[in-house]
Amino acid sequence: MASVCFYFELHQPWRLRRYSVFSTDPFYYDNEANERILRKVADKCYRPATEKMLDLVKRHDRRFRCSYSITGTALEQLLLWAPDVVDTLKRLVDTGACELVGETSHHSLSFLFSRAEFDEQVDLHQRRMREVFGVTPRVFRNTELIYSNELAHHIAARGQHKAILCEGVDRLLGFRSPNYVYVPPAAPGASGDLAERPLKLLLKNYRLSDDVAFRFSNRGWKEWPLSAEKFAGWVNQINGDGFCCNLFMDYETFGEHQWADTGIFEFLDALPGAVYDANHGHNDFLTPSQLLDCYEPVGEYDVKDWISWADSERDLSAWLGNPIQDGAAKDLYDLEGPVKERHKAGDPYILEDWRKLTTSDHLYYMCTKYWSDGDVHKYFSPYDSPYDAYINFMNVLDHLKTRAGVGSPLKTRS
Repeated sequence: MASVCFYFELHQPWRLRRYSVFSTDPFYYDNEANERILRKVADKCYRPATEKMLDLVKRHDRRFRCSYSITGTALEQLLLWAPDVVDTLKRLVDTGACELVGETSHHSLSFLFSRAEFDEQVDLHQRRMREVFGVTPRVFRNTELIYSNELAHHIAARGQHKAILCEGVDRLLGFRSPNYVYVPPAAPGASGDLAERPLKLLLKNYRLSDDVAFRFSNRGWKEWPLSAEKFAGWVNQINGDGFCCNLFMDYETFGEHQWADTGIFEFLDALPGAVYDANHGHNDFLTPSQLLDCYEPVGEYDVKDWISWADSERDLSAWLGNPIQDGAAKDLYDLEGPVKERHKAGDPYILEDWRKLTTSDHLYYMCTKYWSDGDVHKYFSPYDSPYDAYINFMNVLDHLKTRAGVGSPLKTRS
């Protein structure tokens, strides 16, 4: 049996307006652009894809299942400009065939810089999921699947989640398959028994995930056009070397990254039936929690250095590593203490403004990598260059420093 686990990241950042060193308005966000983009993506992806997921769940008597992490920044925009999408997501969750996954509320890199802020954002996300959807996530994914043993031990110690989703990286797996349940190395003093570990790991099968998310419409790909039957055959080949086919991808794959005229919705519509038929009804679809109930861990996944699902390196280099990214990140998190003090002292908006700046996209726009991944960064960025992204971000941050009582705005950028 091969169990397909569909997980989708649903995320939108709060994009910044063009902000000069002479700007004094404390409203930093380009809500005209944010609304325009949210409405466009809702029309192209969120509405048709979520209706399709709901239809598949009903048509297959809840045997089709899926899961989402919905960032707090995306949820806020949906409630403002596309509340019907949230209503449809609620209906999908209410079927019991859709699981919501926890993460940081602002899709941040906070674990790398501040464990206290990380914990606050995780708790904030948990509260929002309860308030809006009536559920408390029990499986966790860190921003962009950023993961290491250190994160695993921290999440295990918090005791709120029973598993983490992360990338299946070849250099760490070696000869092993990502299609099993794993555990992190035991924390000091913990049990050596795999089944007794407090936290399990579900690894993304990046080859099959990327066939859908990135290669589906590529006419130069030797497997184009990709039919549901062909893909279901690949899924079925997992039998004998694993049980879990973890297909993790951006939700915007359906209709936004892969446009409707590529046939992506027809592919999705036919996929459950093709997966069942490929093994005479023995293959299935499960949520992350259901996978944990069905399959025991087979070994440890030892991740000493940070990994992610981004770019060919699958490390942190999409967000950190060049001087402008590292400088911006340091200045941003150095403001945590002053911002929280000022918030307590009576500025009701400063903490949320700062948290919106912690969203990882702002550092992603500053990435100077080129080669094969450069076009991906350009596709998502609203700026003409990484340096424009840095200048604009730092101008906003300088103003926030002034509000927090940390020095005065720098007048060295234009």
